[in-house]
Amino acid sequence: MRASLIQIAVDPDESVEARRQRAASLVVAQRGSDLVVLPELWPVGAFAYTVFEEEAEPLQGPTHEVMAKAAAEAGVWLHAGSFVERAPDGTLYNTTFVFAPDGGRSAVYRKIHRFGFDKGEAVMMGAGEELVTVALPQTTLGLATCYDLRFPEQFRGLVDAGAETLVVAAGWPERRRAHWTLLAQARAVENQAYVLAVGTAGTHADIPQAGHSIVVDPWGEVLAEAGSDEEILTVEFDPAKVGATREQFPALKDRRLGLALPS
Repeated sequence: MRASLIQIAVDPDESVEARRQRAASLVVAQRGSDLVVLPELWPVGAFAYTVFEEEAEPLQGPTHEVMAKAAAEAGVWLHAGSFVERAPDGTLYNTTFVFAPDGGRSAVYRKIHRFGFDKGEAVMMGAGEELVTVALPQTTLGLATCYDLRFPEQFRGLVDAGAETLVVAAGWPERRRAHWTLLAQARAVENQAYVLAVGTAGTHADIPQAGHSIVVDPWGEVLAEAGSDEEILTVEFDPAKVGATREQFPALKDRRLGLALPS
C-alpha cells in the first residue's frame, strides 16, 4: 500500500481559498498513491484561534467541495485533514473528512480531545463523541486528530473497532516535537498497528510548527520521517504486517484491564 502525507505549510500571507486550491493540486499530484493524508486545520492554522469564527464552514462547504473533487481526480482515498466546521446549531468543531476514490464522502470525524487548557480550541469548539474507523480495501483506518495522540484509550478503542492503521492529522508545535515522535511510536507499539501522523509546516499565529510527519510500523520502527519544511512524505507499507505482528507477539490477547473479566 502506498501512502502520501502532505506536510503543507500554513503561511499567514496566503489566503484560505488560495491554500485550498494549492492543497487540492498537491492531492491530485499524488495520483498513484492509495491513500493521501493532509494535516489538522490546514486551511486556517491550528493555533489561529482569532479566525476560527470567521472562517468556519458548514459540513458541505467549500473545503468539502474542493477535497471531494481532488480525491476523485486523483483516484485516491483522501483523509482531508481537518477544518473548522460550523454545525447547524452554531457550534464549531474540528472536523475531518475521508473521501473515497470516486469523491464520495466515506467518513466524518469530530475531534474528541480539544486542546487549550480552558482557552482557544478547548472553549471555542464542541467535542466530538464518536470513534471513527474507515474500511479501505487494504486496511481499516482509525481516525484521530493532534491532541488525541496523548490519550491512549482512544486508540485502543479504535483497535477494538477493527483499526489496523491509525491516522493522526495534526498541527503540532515545534517546542513539543520530541513528544510527537515518542507518542506516535508508543501508539504503534501498544496497539501493534501502523501509525501515519502528518503535521503542518511553517509558522502560524506566531507558533512554529514541528513538521516531522512520521510513519511507524507495528513494531515501532520508523519507516519514514519528514523534515521541518513543506514536504510530501510517501511510503509503501504492507498492511498484512499488522496481523502477522499480532499473531507473532499476541500481547493484545493478554489484556485484562478495561475488559469484562470472568467472575
